[in-house]
Amino acid sequence: MAINNINNGLPKNPVDNSKVAQQNQTQQSQQQAASSAQSAQAPRQDSVSLTQSAQQLNQVQKKGSEAPVNQEKVDRLKKAVQNGEYRVNPEVLANKIAKLESEIFGQK
Repeated sequence: MAINNINNGLPKNPVDNSKVAQQNQTQQSQQQAASSAQSAQAPRQDSVSLTQSAQQLNQVQKKGSEAPVNQEKVDRLKKAVQNGEYRVNPEVLANKIAKLESEIFGQK
């Protein structure tokens, strides 16, 4: 297949190599100026600050990971839950929740 009428019959404009070289030099000098300006600036310091709530949560997590674990009891309870044998006493649970809330919020 032949391609006809490329450039609509107009002659090709010659490339001015001096202009291309000048443009390349301008770009290079701009890039060098930008990189030297970046290196002249002081390095950026990153910082992180945690809210008081996040700090308290972090402390609670540390204490939780350091707490002793009765692995035998944990395994026994897991097995009972998996077998459907674990039963919850709602009155005991409610009393424990109320006690925990009073300890957390300082109410007695």
